[in-house]
Amino acid sequence: MAQSTGAGGLTADHPKYKWVALSNTTLGTLIATINGSIVLISLPAIFNGIKLDALGAGNVSYLLWMLMGYMLVTAVLVVTLGRLGDMFGRVRIYNAGFAVFTVVSIALSLDPFSGGKGALWLIGWRVVQAIGGAMLMANSAAILTDAFPAAQRGMALGINIVAALAGQFIGLVLGGVLADWDWRSVFWVSVPVGIVGTIWAYRSLHETAQRRKARIDWWGNLTFAVGLTALLAGITYGIQPYGGHTQGWTNPWVLAALIGGVVVLLVFCLIEAKVAEPMFPLALFRIPAFASGNAANLLSSIARGGLQFMLIIWLQGIWLPLHGYNYEQTPLWAGIYLLPLTIGFLAAGPVAGHLSDKFGARLFAAGGLLVMAASFGGLLLIPSDFNYVVFALLVFVNGLGGGLFSAPNTALIMSSVPAHLRGAASGMRATFQNSGMVLSIGVFFSLMVAGLSSSLPNTLDSGLTAQGVPAQAAHTIASLPPVGTLFAAFLGYNPIGTLLGPVLGHLPAANAHTLTGRQFFPHLISGPFHDGLVVVFWLAIAMAVVGALASLLTPKSAGREQAADLVATEERLEEEVYSATPLVPTPGSGQTLADSESPAG
Repeated sequence: MAQSTGAGGLTADHPKYKWVALSNTTLGTLIATINGSIVLISLPAIFNGIKLDALGAGNVSYLLWMLMGYMLVTAVLVVTLGRLGDMFGRVRIYNAGFAVFTVVSIALSLDPFSGGKGALWLIGWRVVQAIGGAMLMANSAAILTDAFPAAQRGMALGINIVAALAGQFIGLVLGGVLADWDWRSVFWVSVPVGIVGTIWAYRSLHETAQRRKARIDWWGNLTFAVGLTALLAGITYGIQPYGGHTQGWTNPWVLAALIGGVVVLLVFCLIEAKVAEPMFPLALFRIPAFASGNAANLLSSIARGGLQFMLIIWLQGIWLPLHGYNYEQTPLWAGIYLLPLTIGFLAAGPVAGHLSDKFGARLFAAGGLLVMAASFGGLLLIPSDFNYVVFALLVFVNGLGGGLFSAPNTALIMSSVPAHLRGAASGMRATFQNSGMVLSIGVFFSLMVAGLSSSLPNTLDSGLTAQGVPAQAAHTIASLPPVGTLFAAFLGYNPIGTLLGPVLGHLPAANAHTLTGRQFFPHLISGPFHDGLVVVFWLAIAMAVVGALASLLTPKSAGREQAADLVATEERLEEEVYSATPLVPTPGSGQTLADSESPAG
């Protein structure tokens, strides 16, 4: 590696520099993904803090955008920011992302408003925070791929990617702990980490990759952002009730967003196939490892996202109240009881990355998804009121499978592309992963709502009337869209008291106590919830199996760092995608094209 100078620390050709790059980018990726999930558990405390009833009329949109806004923005922007990293310097974009992320964390914790205005303040700044997070996520894998030799790349990417995935579940635990203290601390926690990480990044990271003068693909960026935003926003609003229907898929605005989003994305593909310097180099999909690796990545992300949301509902809405936990305590304990999932990720990821460097990544990636599928099957077999030891073992196995898959899958994708396109490739990989998380909410929540719609009304009606609730009031409550009940379970709320309102005052004290206690609501929804869970987990099994097949279809040579076919691919892409594009050597590097690393490492 050629020498590069910077503000301080080790030079880029120092043997220890790669470990500095690994530690800093892992910290950046970790804090970005923790903030993607930290609000999932802490939403009840946040909405209480800004004095907003999340389940009130018209407030579901605030809830959904708090959940999905961060993931949607990162999904839309990571490709653009990865491409800008290729053009202007991956370290430069990455460092700026750390700074943006830190400043916005301060703004989030200083929310001066309450009610809807307070929610809009948080949603708006979360969107800006997501821009910083996308800058970190889009360039971290590319920086590591540049810094590490081929023989150690899988291990380095494994640590980085597993930190990203583990961050999603660490955020759940951390959000529960901090929200139990003060809702603003959910955002404070990022400030000291961000300050340290930003200063460290600016002082220690150096540009080592070739940069190319290129025009920004404005039309490609615009159509991609508009199309993907419309599509994902349509999915977001599709799970809300509309016009007497339990879901909003017949809403003209939802249909317009979904159809229009697909049309604009098709236009985007046409643009990218024509322009000389595309934001999204479609020619990369001619590389089998890149195409199949990203297909498996998308499917596993959808399945993993669905698992995450279903487990939160299962624990907060059913299992924890049945086992004596107050609803106010369930966010904290749901995070704690999901620790085996995080431990599984942390245990398997670096090991899988190291072993895939030696023995190839295909079997590890496919095997990891099959392990995940087996754990989904196990979760199907346990009752709603499960034995925790069995549950912990199953989610630990699921974490192991995710760790076994993620590092080898990332190594396959990143090692298959030309060196000068690693920023774009890293962004594309992150787009599929983040889009999968947003899609998982739409797909799995829709399936769950559909399942609840068929059985919950009768269960709710009969359960309420059995406790003396007048038939008309019970029928009115049972006719409400089940999405409110689902979100109540997700947030760890007991909605019965709110739904019954003044009716409670006319019931015998014993019946009122039963209705608002910890047992009635969980017992009521456990049966319908489990029916929906069966459909959800069968779909997750199918996605994991198809993803495993996609991983196995990757040619064996694609996982080998010295594969001659990938060298030929780089030469073809040089000619087709970036013909006549001049190289911009990194200042002080003295590199030429002959010195730059091929995709084969």
